[in-house]
Amino acid sequence: MIYTDALIEAIRLRLEESLANWRLPQNSRVELLTVSENITYLARSADDSQRLILRLHRPNYHQPGEIESELAWIEDLRASNSLHTPAIIDGEAGRVCSVEVDGETYAVVAFEFVAGNEPNVGEDLPRWFEQLGAVTATLHQHSRQWPRPEGFVRKEWNLDTMLAADGHWGDWRDAEGLDPQSEALIAAAIAKIEQRVAEYGAGPDRFGLVHADLRLANLLVDDDRLWVIDFDDCGISWFAYDFAAAISFYELDPSIPELQAAWVKGYRSKGDCTTEDEAMLASFIMIRRIMLTAWLANHSESGTYAEFGEGYAAGTASLAQRYLEGDH
Repeated sequence: MIYTDALIEAIRLRLEESLANWRLPQNSRVELLTVSENITYLARSADDSQRLILRLHRPNYHQPGEIESELAWIEDLRASNSLHTPAIIDGEAGRVCSVEVDGETYAVVAFEFVAGNEPNVGEDLPRWFEQLGAVTATLHQHSRQWPRPEGFVRKEWNLDTMLAADGHWGDWRDAEGLDPQSEALIAAAIAKIEQRVAEYGAGPDRFGLVHADLRLANLLVDDDRLWVIDFDDCGISWFAYDFAAAISFYELDPSIPELQAAWVKGYRSKGDCTTEDEAMLASFIMIRRIMLTAWLANHSESGTYAEFGEGYAAGTASLAQRYLEGDH
């Protein structure tokens, strides 16, 4: 579906009418924050003493059981003090509420508001990537040890669901600006990826429940504390894939080798990152880049497309050529 300006505003008004559901006082207001797979709004009381984040889910992407499973993991991560992530705020109907707009029902989840800013791309970023590596290792340790509740279900991010024409994010071949040469380069990169992944395998030490979207937009820096937000894409995949997600949209930036080294150093301070894991990072970066190429092709209405969409497919072809020429 397409989030038009009119629909985004209609949803905002409907949420504003529903704020008593989350015990916000009369005259509280709702404002748009971001449009991506979902729409995120900020709700605040008139005196600004109460704030909530409202995440409205795109229909037909996650089923109700998938949303509940995501929230179950977040609650256990918070209970175990594994990392800093905002609390879920129950509404009158429970953790997952709903609003109806223009005949469509949207699931809505509320989270506590956390002050902070996205880490800046700049000189200080390697320090945050080292901390992110340590946080990711802790997250993965929890994932391996956590007995998932009965009925737990999340999407699996494997090569088919990531890269096939009918994958979760669509077909990368739909991207604007793909010429036959670029398409051939990306297809050749996928063939190399398939070979490398087959050799690497998907044993329980390498494949499990991951965040799957630890990009800068889903991190908040508050003094020296790093918060992780938005587990909406969490699912079953390779643990090393979480690094590839962390550099989303910046895969061609010259700072990436430094950021990767910092992330690996941080990860190894809390968990194992073998030489085989490290050698696979280039393949997972390539996978993620192709996935994002498909995602942008199917989300032209998003702010993310406005920021990164132009020329992204051509950059994917450039990265594919570099990947094909590399040792990994």
